[in-house]
Formats: sequence, structure tokens, C-alpha cells
Amino acid sequence: MESEDILKQKQKLEVSDILKEAVMLSVRSFNFIIFTFLTSLPLFCMTVYFEIQFQELVETFSINIPDDVRYGYFNSMLDRMNKDYNYLKLIQLGLVYIFPLQILEFGTAIVTVDLASKLNTQQEKKMTLKEMFEKPIDSTKLRGSFLTFVYVVFLTTTHQLGLLWIVINYHIWLKDFSFVVFPVICSLLFAKLLLMYLEWSSMWNMSIVISILEGIYGIEALAHSINFSRACHRKGLFLMLIFFAWGQLLRFSCYYIGGYKQGNGTFIQVGLVCMVIPLKWVVFMIYFNDCKERYLEKKMDVESGKDVRVPQK
Repeated sequence: MESEDILKQKQKLEVSDILKEAVMLSVRSFNFIIFTFLTSLPLFCMTVYFEIQFQELVETFSINIPDDVRYGYFNSMLDRMNKDYNYLKLIQLGLVYIFPLQILEFGTAIVTVDLASKLNTQQEKKMTLKEMFEKPIDSTKLRGSFLTFVYVVFLTTTHQLGLLWIVINYHIWLKDFSFVVFPVICSLLFAKLLLMYLEWSSMWNMSIVISILEGIYGIEALAHSINFSRACHRKGLFLMLIFFAWGQLLRFSCYYIGGYKQGNGTFIQVGLVCMVIPLKWVVFMIYFNDCKERYLEKKMDVESGKDVRVPQK
């Protein structure tokens, strides 16, 4: 009963509270900052390569659409891809995104969440940098979490391709369409799908945290994530929106100033993105703990309500 009272006394965290608590947990230990910086270096290097290649691909598509026929634009785009950016490089870029880039982010996620959960306890607050690197990760937890990660990558990639398909079709067919209703409908559809993607992404990220902390993997981890976030989905949406907007704002800014041609702009862009990736996983660890507490609290309220009503029947 005492543990139930303590649980009920905990206040519900808002988005600002989660972000503040994540920042406080991250800066509480200078060794944790150094550790996450060092473990994120491989991800930083791979992301720099990916962003340079990706922005060159974006420039390939950024050609003026002829006013007479739309298929002329499509043929011109294909000709330019064959000349300046062949299909082999496009396939290579896709493979880089799916395999080394995603796997490196998974490595950042598992070491960050595992260490942050230890630092969040009273006993592990004063770990040295040497202890952080020597602290082993359970191999069973690593394999199981990787299974959940594979599911998440599949779901994320398919939804991103769907959003990309809408953008390409809008850019080719509807961008300069004289009847304004169709571009508006396409834009509203894209906005709706983007919000759904961000909301689902928060659940997918939570499932990885569940695998790391709870030892629940695969489909079961995704199911637990859906149950825990059922009453907190808007909070997860806003959290994902913050990190998504941060990454896209830096990417578009770098593209418009031609940062990838100079090199320095891309390094700054990727550095700012990689700087918040460990923070993102600390945020979703705290978000998971809050959602789990709310779920258990609601479950206890339902069970206590049943106990009260049974004798009255």
C-alpha cells in the first residue's frame, strides 16, 4: 500500500518537464557527456558522408519543371540522374542509410539508455569514465534489443518512403497546378501523415527503450509501447516533433547555403544533430518511465474500483 501511495503522489510530467529532466540528467555527470560524445563519433562520421551524398541527390531533383508537359520534367530528371548521379550511387546511399547509419544509431541508443538508467539510480551517480566503458552490456539484452530495432527500422523506412512519394508527386504534378484545391489537399494529406508518423515514431522509439530496460523484445515490445503510451500519445508526438524539426531545420539550412559543397556547413549541421541524439534517447527513457507510471496508476485505480463495487452487488 505504501508503494501505491508513493506512485499516486508522483506528478504527471509535461513535455517541458521531460526535456528539463533529461537535460539535468545529462549534465549531472561530466563523464556521461564525454562518454556519449566519444561513442557518437562513428555515427557522426557516417552521418557526414550520408548528408553530403543526400544533399547532392536533392540537388539532382531540384530542376525547374517545364510549363508545357510534366513528363518532360520527369525525363529530364532521369537524364540528369544518369549523367550526374547514377543509380548505383542512389542504391549505395539507401544501403548506407539502412545498415551502417541505423546500426550506429542503435549502438548510441543502447549505450546511452543503459548508462542513463544506471545514472538515474542513487548508487550509480558517480561513475568514472573508465567504469562507463568497462560496464558490460548483457549480450542477451543486446540481441533482443536488436530484434526490436529491426522492426522499428522497417516501420520507419516504409513510412518515410510513403512521405517521400507524396513529396515527389506533389513536386512533379501539383506544384504549379492552376486549380489550387488539389495542392491544398495534397499538403493537408502530407501534414496528416507526417503527424501520424511522428506519433508512431514515439511509440517505436519507446519500444527500443522497453527492450533495453525491461528485457521485452520484438512484437511484444511494440505492443507494450502501444499500451503504455495510449494516454500519452500527444506528449510523444510533441517530443518527436521537437527532434524532427531540429534535424530538418538544420538540413534545409545547410542545403540552402550550399554547406555540403564547402564541407564546413555539413560538419556543423551533423555535429548539432548528433549532439542531441543521446539527449533524445534520455528523453524517451524518461518518457517511458512516466508513461509506465501512468499506466500502472490507472490499472491500480481500476482494480481498486472493482474491489469497491463488488460488495455492493
